[in-house]
Amino acid sequence: MIDTQKDFRKKVFGVTLAIMAVAMVLSVGTKALAQTADAVEVADTAVAEATVAETEADISVESLYLTTDNVADSGTGLDRVIVGTEEWGEEHSISVSRFLQNIVKSTGIYQIATQERVAPNDTGFKEAVEESPEKDWGTAPGWQSLIMIAIGFLIVYLAVGKGFEPLLLIPIGFGTILVNIVGAGMGNLPDGMLAIIYHAGVGNEFFPMLIFMGIGAMTDFGPLIANPKTAILGGAAQFGVFFTLFGVAVMNLFGLNYNILQACAIGIIGGADGPTSIYVSGKLAPELMGVIAVAAYSYMALVPMIQPPIMKLLTSKKERLIRMPNPRAVPKMEKVLFPLMLLFLTILLLPPAAPLIGMLAFGNFVKESGAAARLSKTMENELMNIVSILLSLGVGSQMTPEKILNAESLGIIVLGLVAFAVATAGGLLMAKLMNVFLPKDKKINPLIGSAGVSAVPMAARVANKVGQSEDPMNFLLMNAMGPNVAGVIGTAMAAGVFIATYGGLR
Repeated sequence: MIDTQKDFRKKVFGVTLAIMAVAMVLSVGTKALAQTADAVEVADTAVAEATVAETEADISVESLYLTTDNVADSGTGLDRVIVGTEEWGEEHSISVSRFLQNIVKSTGIYQIATQERVAPNDTGFKEAVEESPEKDWGTAPGWQSLIMIAIGFLIVYLAVGKGFEPLLLIPIGFGTILVNIVGAGMGNLPDGMLAIIYHAGVGNEFFPMLIFMGIGAMTDFGPLIANPKTAILGGAAQFGVFFTLFGVAVMNLFGLNYNILQACAIGIIGGADGPTSIYVSGKLAPELMGVIAVAAYSYMALVPMIQPPIMKLLTSKKERLIRMPNPRAVPKMEKVLFPLMLLFLTILLLPPAAPLIGMLAFGNFVKESGAAARLSKTMENELMNIVSILLSLGVGSQMTPEKILNAESLGIIVLGLVAFAVATAGGLLMAKLMNVFLPKDKKINPLIGSAGVSAVPMAARVANKVGQSEDPMNFLLMNAMGPNVAGVIGTAMAAGVFIATYGGLR
């Protein structure tokens, strides 16, 4: 009875902390992430008062440098206006009611019922496809290129010497080395090879869509279909994505300048999903796409380093020794219908996620139907390999000193790590919570909760490896694939939520 009361108090304490965190995001985040008309009015009042003080004290204009253009630097904490948001209105503020309204209005059901179909822009390729704006990162001393080249060689060493996802890290590392060779110009448009690769497919949604097609063709949704409750673990891992919004707000209080659109794009890094991170940043914060892509792919590749310490910290030896039976064999018909059902629900409920989910469903349906084996093999082999090489080289091409060696970019990298760590912890803790209510013979090994992030199948392999380090005969791979593929869907859904809420505000 005493233990039960202690568990109850722990649960109440945990729920209280969660409510307080949400309240802090809503109260602090509104001012720390989004500038509103009220804040602009306050800034204008400050300028007017400063002008009066200048006149009365006969102070020169040079000594009282305070205008609406630089008012962002005049305040501190919550009173500081974020650079670039001076003209924002109330529609950019964080509001639960407005958030829910935007979600409802973005559903396919609402749009089918209330909107008329508008023909796509077919007046010409150049008008239909606009160049994404680039952030002015300034310049960096030439010697800093040597630091980035050293980082590139370190990345290659981790891939070859330590075996950390060589398919990703080798091209990223070489892209980093090549783009930082002073005088080579491989990252310069119009002729630089790496610049051409980046702008052709990384700087837009082309390569991410192809990657999702390949992921669909490579993915077996059987473990998720066989054990649907593991989808909860994939959903819990998305807590890291939304928790990062609070982290971004905190960083803004210390002088950085991330707005709500950039915060959403940074948060997706927590899903450990490179293609989705690129896709969301292209929609919401294209000026940060390069740094976000670098952070997302780096953490994807470093899953074997980042996750195990968190997994061991939050689980006991007894929990890590839990054995789970292999999932049931799923009939072919269920596997064929699953991507169609997933796509249908996305069309009705969250169309902004349809590009990602649609390509995932397309690749998976081609594989599971068996009607076009050649297409399936091409998607999961030749096409996936080619696009992975180009995408990774393009990501590496953004690893230049002026983009990486500054406070804003380092803040994104730190926030991405926090988001990924919280996502891992969220899946683990949700599995532990589920075990409180599951029968003794149906317990879940909490290690598979860490696979709720989108890094397929890396996170599932890490969960299996950590489990076997305690018990070599404990095979968790297939069970971990359930939350792993659920994490892919969950991160795409989180991306759709962000785009539905803020995508029309750019």
